[in-house]
Amino acid sequence: MPRSVFPDEVLEHVLVFLTSHKDRNSVSLVCKAWYKAEGWSRREVFIGNCYAASPSNLIKRFPKLTSLQMKGRPRFTDFGMVPANWGAFILPWIEAMADHYPGLEELRLKRMTVTDKDLRIVTEAFPNFRSLRLTSCDGFSTDGIAEIARNCRNLAVLDLHENDMYVRNGDWLTAFPETHSSLECLNFATVKYKINENDFRSLEALVAGSPNLKRLKLNREISLDQLRKLLLRAPQLEELGTGVYNQNLSWNKLHELQSSLVRQKNLRSLSGFWDVAQNCIPTMYPVCLELTSLDFSNVVLSTQDFSKFITYCVKLQRLLVQDYIGDQGLQAAAAVCKDLTELRVYPVTDDGLCTEKGLIAISEGCPNLRKILYFCKQMTNAAMTRFAKNCSKMTHFRICILRVYEDCDTREPLDKGFGAICKLCKDLRRLSLSGLLTDRCFEYIGEYAKKLELLSVAFSGETDLGMQYVLEGCPVLRKLEVRDCPFGDEALLTGIDKYESMRALWMSSCKVTRDGCQFLAQKNPSLNVEVIADNEKSSLYSNYTVEKLYVYRTIAGHRTDAPPFVDML
Repeated sequence: MPRSVFPDEVLEHVLVFLTSHKDRNSVSLVCKAWYKAEGWSRREVFIGNCYAASPSNLIKRFPKLTSLQMKGRPRFTDFGMVPANWGAFILPWIEAMADHYPGLEELRLKRMTVTDKDLRIVTEAFPNFRSLRLTSCDGFSTDGIAEIARNCRNLAVLDLHENDMYVRNGDWLTAFPETHSSLECLNFATVKYKINENDFRSLEALVAGSPNLKRLKLNREISLDQLRKLLLRAPQLEELGTGVYNQNLSWNKLHELQSSLVRQKNLRSLSGFWDVAQNCIPTMYPVCLELTSLDFSNVVLSTQDFSKFITYCVKLQRLLVQDYIGDQGLQAAAAVCKDLTELRVYPVTDDGLCTEKGLIAISEGCPNLRKILYFCKQMTNAAMTRFAKNCSKMTHFRICILRVYEDCDTREPLDKGFGAICKLCKDLRRLSLSGLLTDRCFEYIGEYAKKLELLSVAFSGETDLGMQYVLEGCPVLRKLEVRDCPFGDEALLTGIDKYESMRALWMSSCKVTRDGCQFLAQKNPSLNVEVIADNEKSSLYSNYTVEKLYVYRTIAGHRTDAPPFVDML
């Protein structure tokens, strides 16, 4: 390796200005001196799989860490496909960091098991701790959150999203010291508990005493009158999650609520709305003109109500909705939201209510679109081709077809449509496939999607060739997720050298055998190859074909906390 001509102190000062994880990883490969300097200057670390490394690896490599972001269980945990108690415990990491990182300020954990004991250690070991973000985590209760609120005097961020948290009581809101003033973000939108008067008084005092509070997301137990009081206390908000938005209010009360929203001059993001009453919708109009993000994913809104509301959102860049608005609702959004860069359309029923017409309308009205998640009942090759031509800057294209799996006009496979997406969208990073697809579609992916990093495939494909095309043709692929596809050992072993450069491979309900998995494990000692049963009572050896396979690279070796339904090969 070439030697660095810069002193270590100079390199460290320069590297501080590199904030991208990818850029830093690239810098660390230049030479040994740069590797060492990059490690000493790194303050924020992202670990995409808690079993890909060990606490000792982290401490040795990054001695001055102040922020750790970590993911645990596979993504399919969110769909109930990974049994409970699979693992991903944060305790070993917390205990190790407690001895080496007294300056730790932030933890961002996703799909991890976090206990009240872990949170208590955080409050005792890290006096400067200021940010806790937990997403889809479990194992803890409101008692642990109360410990954080009570003892982390510099706490600026408390973000709790979609966690399986045991709610003992609402006392965690009263646990904040009366003089607490550093809060910048408070999110308890998905925490399910009733807030009594004492809890609300504490919440109101906390909001009033936090002049830097920019993000406030409330749960559905907050009434509209309570929302109004909080808004009057925090006119500086930039992001608001309203909670429930459905009450039978008098005209005077509605006017007071609207007046409190008028005061929100900096508001740019609006979410929540678990339920919306038609007569309450106009109170939100005053803030719509400046919104850049709108999340209607938790509310069933009619096409008419949505179409009227969206006409006020001329600066919108991010939109999340349910497909209840239909193609007409998407057409209304396309006519107004010319700056839209991200769209997510979630299903109300298993059949889907949107079609290829909505997709075409969005592509014609929103040429700057970069990301789309689209649940629909049917699709055509022509629609996806047209979409790709109109929105060639796409980086994330995820589509889920719920009813008619082939081209609903020609009855042909949807190969050409997805092929057009891969060919015309040169910067495509993430792709989710759905519908009737042949090996030809996967050949298109391997031929054109050269920047693809994450591919999700379900209920698609013909033969092992499909997966082979992807593994051989996508040079920067990091994650491959496959379920209910006819791919077997030949497809799996095509990537026998590829997996060492990837983060993870997930396969479930495919045709992979235990012998194939065992061969992969023997040939790649740097990989952890896990065979997972459907549940804790299933036998790992009951069928020749494995139920679930999880493969990931690691520098920590086999994990020692695998439950009985997980076989480490």
